[in-house]
Amino acid sequence: MKVRLRLTVNGEARDILVVSHKTLLEVLREDLALTGTKHGCELGECGTCTVLVDGAPVLSCLALPAELEGRSIATVEGMADGAHLHPLQQAFAELGAAQCGYCTPGVLLTAQALLAECPSPTRDEIREALAGNLCRCTGYTKILDAVELAALRMGAGTGAGVVSTGAGVAGTGAGVAGTGAGVAGTGAGVAGTGAGVATARVPAP
Repeated sequence: MKVRLRLTVNGEARDILVVSHKTLLEVLREDLALTGTKHGCELGECGTCTVLVDGAPVLSCLALPAELEGRSIATVEGMADGAHLHPLQQAFAELGAAQCGYCTPGVLLTAQALLAECPSPTRDEIREALAGNLCRCTGYTKILDAVELAALRMGAGTGAGVVSTGAGVAGTGAGVAGTGAGVAGTGAGVAGTGAGVATARVPAP
């Protein structure tokens, strides 16, 4: 049976007619052509399909679109402002935090939610927030570095300038220049055995 839904995705109202049992992941990819959200384990354990619902990370492979009418859904396609990358996207590109890139959309959105709630997280807080996003390529260190760099830039109010000019760390102005060494510091990676994203269930409005 098909149902008619109106979903708000990346700030845009979308009217769709979909099979009622489809997950949000399937609707985003197959009906709305938003393929940045990736299929992963489809069991709620890897974090690859993470999107934001009302600003909170949600595993789209476990969410039903019919339950999300009237809620704000954000995918990785909505992070950039036109041609200008989000500071997280810019930092990931500069520091090589994306390798195969398959897990990257989920990681970026989870990190975006973290920085919205905690603008200056510690490295341990970043690890904890990303514990449900599994990555087989990077060893996590560059991901943690990139989130730290983005937080630094956003906190210093230089994010817009960095993104619009594409400048490296040294060109981002006082407060950010010269911080590359600190950002690139080492540290243990995120444990790959963590449980699934704690916010797998759709949060109450």
